[in-house]
Formats: sequence, C-alpha cells, structure tokens
Amino acid sequence: MAVSTRRLTTGARKHGYAVPAVNVFDEISMRAVIAAAEEKDSPLIVQVSTKTVRTSGTAFITSLFQALTRHTSVPVALHLDHCPDRSVLSDVIAAGWSSVLFDASDRDLADAERETTEVVKEAHAAGVDVESEIENILGVEDGVGSDEAHHAYSVDQLAAIAERTGADLLAPQLGTSHGLFTSKPTLLPERARELAHLTDKGIVLHGGTGLEPADFRAFINNGVSKINISTAVKHAYMQASAEHLDWARANNHWDPPKLMTAIGDAVTSVIGDHIEWFGSDGMAAKAKAVKP
Repeated sequence: MAVSTRRLTTGARKHGYAVPAVNVFDEISMRAVIAAAEEKDSPLIVQVSTKTVRTSGTAFITSLFQALTRHTSVPVALHLDHCPDRSVLSDVIAAGWSSVLFDASDRDLADAERETTEVVKEAHAAGVDVESEIENILGVEDGVGSDEAHHAYSVDQLAAIAERTGADLLAPQLGTSHGLFTSKPTLLPERARELAHLTDKGIVLHGGTGLEPADFRAFINNGVSKINISTAVKHAYMQASAEHLDWARANNHWDPPKLMTAIGDAVTSVIGDHIEWFGSDGMAAKAKAVKP
C-alpha cells in the first residue's frame, strides 16, 4: 500500500536532502500535505500521532490514506509517530503501515533495548520499518514525551544499540524540542555527523518547527534524512480556521467547504515551504528509484 520509509530516507541521504515527515490529524490536513508533495514533486512521509490513532481508529486512517494516495504521482509513506504503547504499535503493524516510531525513551536502557528488539522483530515480519527513540527528545507532543531530559546516551551507544535491535531509523537528541521554541536552541548538527559516521541507518530530526532554512541544511549536510514537522501544521490549520470564521461572521456567510479550502490551502503552502527548505522538491523520481 504505502512505500517504505527506510527506502525514502536511504534515497534522501544518498542525494543530499531530507524527506518531510508531516503530522496530520484529519482528512483536510492529510489531503493538504499530500497536495504540497505533489505540487513540489517531493517524496513524503505522512505521520499520525498515537493520540490521533486512538481518536480516529487505525482502520479509518488506513482507509483514508489508501484513498488519498491511490493515484498520487509521488511516493508517500504512512508512519506512526511517537508511540510507547505496544498494543497500538501491534495494531498499526498489522494494518501494514510503512513504519512506526517505538518511543522507549521512558524506559531504562536495558528495557528500551529489549522491547525495541521485540518491536523490530514483529514489525519486520510484517514488512514494516521501525524508527527507534531511546533517549528522550524534549517537549510533549500530543500527550507523549517530557519537558525534562531523563535518558541521554553517547553516539556510540546509540549506534551500537540500533545495530543490535535492528532498527531502521534513529531519533537522537539533536538540540531541538517539540513545539515552538521559547528560547534559541543549541543545535547539534555535529552529533548527527558523528552518528552518520557510525551507522548507515536513517537519522531523524524531531522538533523542526521554528528552525531557519540554514539550520535544516546544516542538519541535512551532516546526515539527517527525515525531518518531522507537526506544530507548523497545527498553527497553519488553526490560524486559517480563525481567520475564515472571522470573515464568515463579519459577512454572515457560512459555507463549510470554503472553510475547508482555506485550511487546506494554508497547510499546503506552509508544507510547500518546508519541502523547498529540505531540498526534496523535484526528488520524487530519485526516491522511487531506490531499490528495496
């Protein structure tokens, strides 16, 4: 159904760009980010939070994704974002999504490694890729995460554990955090470079909203091949909603399809900008050409 996340990130690292991994939460946002990818001829990873899966259901999201990508001109993967819940992971794996992020950052190291190995075994048996997070990236996203650093490891430990568990992608702490930055972050692109020298697995940047294009390029140049964007989508969605509803109230004109169009256009525009910043525009053909 969907393409392999691992294949998309492998191609991105080879050709010097990052695949946009964009969180969606309904049909409007999913349509909008796919439209942005098609307009820019970019590969795309559609991401869904554990909270959204619990709200809408795996079956509905799977069917919606299948319907919206049946005739897409660009490769699109479907990914479960931060998930510490093994039952939700199993449900999504059984549904055949492209990949899952097993967030074991709330476990101690031994439990994180053991459970990640178990998740990888289950997922790979179903043809599903696994992103692994064992040291927590700061910030809370859709109810998952923490504003305090609980687990941090060396790049050598991260690379070695990824090899032992068989994970396909790594989500290390790179100085960013989920949500909007309240102060200027201390970014760590050199940490991505160190990991890239130790492993060929995909390196993922979380907490990308609010960075400058030059910041993204620094991470990509140092080995990052998947960049997550969530807060920017939420802000574009809600701000477009508020502006259109103000207009509707002022003009006494209440037309839901126009509201949905306004929201969709805003989300498509902001993700189109990120695609250009990540250098993935025009890369759909190269992404498709990567061998399994």
